Amino acid sequence: MNNSEMQYRQDKHGNRLSILGFGCMRFLKKGNNIDLEEAEREIMEAYNAGVNYFDTAYVYSGSEAAIGEIFEKNGIRDKINIATKLPQYLVSNNAALDRYFNEELSRLRTDHIDYYLMHHLTDIAMWEKLKNVGVLDWIKEKKASGQIRNIGFSYHGTTDGFLKILNDYDWDICQIQYNYFDVNTQAGVDGLKAAAAKGIPVVIMEPLRGGKLVNMLPESAKKIMKESERDWSPAEWGLRWLYDQPEVTVVLSGMNSVEMVRENCRTASTAPAGHFTESDHKTLSEVTKKIRELEKVGCTGCRYCMPCPKGVDIPGAFRCYNAMYIESKSDGRFQYAQTVGLTREPGFPDQCIKCGKCEQHCPQNIPIREKLKEADKALRPLPYKIGINIARKFMFRKSSSSKS
Repeated sequence: MNNSEMQYRQDKHGNRLSILGFGCMRFLKKGNNIDLEEAEREIMEAYNAGVNYFDTAYVYSGSEAAIGEIFEKNGIRDKINIATKLPQYLVSNNAALDRYFNEELSRLRTDHIDYYLMHHLTDIAMWEKLKNVGVLDWIKEKKASGQIRNIGFSYHGTTDGFLKILNDYDWDICQIQYNYFDVNTQAGVDGLKAAAAKGIPVVIMEPLRGGKLVNMLPESAKKIMKESERDWSPAEWGLRWLYDQPEVTVVLSGMNSVEMVRENCRTASTAPAGHFTESDHKTLSEVTKKIRELEKVGCTGCRYCMPCPKGVDIPGAFRCYNAMYIESKSDGRFQYAQTVGLTREPGFPDQCIKCGKCEQHCPQNIPIREKLKEADKALRPLPYKIGINIARKFMFRKSSSSKS
């Protein structure tokens, strides 16, 4: 593929980013280590097709070191953009900021990071903790020196929490989970549009729900796609739906074969914003309905039930409860721990006082009080309750002095 065929969208400062980004979390392994030869083949295939955005993180085992070696070996470091992330959940004092950042520079064999993100924020409390250890002055210093070119954050939490963080700082970029099935969950479409309205580019992670919108689609949903007028694979449907939206800047894909790289690059070269037809939207609407037939609760995530007077995250509980049956029990429980359990003020269902206000506003007429009790029992069996409590003590421990 010729570089000119790849499509690009601009970041906040006019830099061109390929609409397909390479997610570097899922490289194939050879024994206990990343298969460097295969990773190099995939990366160079993507680079030669015009991909210029490569996303990694401190906690992606071996990823930073692998791509650093590959970029240096092939002489392409200054021709691509590296996005990596501060493990903010490990930071308890000011000195840790430099410690982790310098380690990442060393792993990546570079003197600067193009897009540096605060990793895995779930609510404003995590950002406030970083501010308390001096992150604002630290960012200012790193940007002035050129070691950080753009600053951002990746997010897993509610829409309200996302908007609070988004509006609290002059961000250069943000990263959210978003796909055609999760339109109203986490930051959601409201978060996407809010960021775009501020001119902040949005990078999409989990565009296919970690492959589940490909590998775990019910046969009835696959049939709808096959019978449509489009000759698109399930993966292509999911990626094209995102590319159709001009608010989306980059879509990350964790590509672990040359064939996948080629297919995704082909899709990215032929999917401009606005190319979806009314018929295409109808097809995905029908696909979504087929997936939802597997759900335990008919919640659409509209949030008419919110806010709960006791802070219960009703849509979050139902989304994860449904994920236990659409995906797997462990997936649903993990998602719940991640997006609800690890926020500063978690909205657990057992906080419900059965006032019934939520049910008065639910357009789906869901018996919310009854279903919340059912969801809590399924999502938080005793081992998960213990695990969430331990993780909370670790993540929300008091920070040391910002000057230490």
